[in-house]
Amino acid sequence: MKAIAISEPGDPEVLQLVEKEEPRPDHDDVLIQVKAAGINRPDVMQRKGKYPAPKDAPPDIPGLEVAGTIVATGRNVSQCRTGDKVCALLAGGGYAEYAIAPAQQCLPLPDGLGFEEGASLPETYFTVWNNVFDIGRFEPGHTVLVHGGSSGIGVAAIQMVKTMGGSVLVTAGSYDKCKACEKLGADKAIQYKEEDFVTAVREATNGQGVDIILDMVGGDYANKNIKLLKPKGRLVMINAMKTKMAEVDLLQVMSKQLVITGSTLRPQSADFKGRIAQRLLQYIWPHIPTNIKPIVHKTFPLEQANQAHRLMESSSHIGKIILTI
Repeated sequence: MKAIAISEPGDPEVLQLVEKEEPRPDHDDVLIQVKAAGINRPDVMQRKGKYPAPKDAPPDIPGLEVAGTIVATGRNVSQCRTGDKVCALLAGGGYAEYAIAPAQQCLPLPDGLGFEEGASLPETYFTVWNNVFDIGRFEPGHTVLVHGGSSGIGVAAIQMVKTMGGSVLVTAGSYDKCKACEKLGADKAIQYKEEDFVTAVREATNGQGVDIILDMVGGDYANKNIKLLKPKGRLVMINAMKTKMAEVDLLQVMSKQLVITGSTLRPQSADFKGRIAQRLLQYIWPHIPTNIKPIVHKTFPLEQANQAHRLMESSSHIGKIILTI
């Protein structure tokens, strides 16, 4: 099969089109003929040598989400059948004509969606559900602040929170991105390069602050986030793009009884991810594509994976970047 492999850690040019042996599914896995694969920031980190693949994933083929058709199943698999159109969360190996996924991590391709749109769902939707709804303990009526509102994570979070009965505020890096976020349902989008988001969030919430913050920035955002959380609020970290180090006002953490936490999804077990898949199937999938719509910014053919990575690193996109196969 054809695949994109990381020849060595480095710039996008290290992504090379190569021939690889077609993988075989284990007892609890399925083999997917991949039609489209999503691009995510962990792929960029892996390419740079900063985020090695777990032992159960190909060490040199990135890709955490795909959509396609199941062409073979392991002998323990009962919930999926050959011929099913699915989208799936992977530990790696998605930039290829064929990929292996645990059957638990597969979800049916929603009616009305093409493979490109389906490939935009798993990594972001699993991540948002795990961090906002499970770890963040979201309840209807809560207000959620999402940093990076125009990212794949952001556009998913906006729609999921609104559909589940919450309010959502976001930060974004341009007024065009802010308009796109508000069009998707954000109650307020803040252009953080021109506005102080602490002041803007306080004004938007009448000084009340927010219940949950989903942060992928880190660094000096930490103390600003703490200022904006309501008593017993939750700050959930999923990345630290700015820097992993931060100073925080511990007195505010104590007096407001705040929770500061975070997670990484990739190393978790198939059982853990399978439980998230079931909750997505129950609560989110019925709303796709009526109330919740995949946002695909641009597609690239598999052999142009390096160009897709350049676009990802430019942060000029709104929504997801997809490879087509």
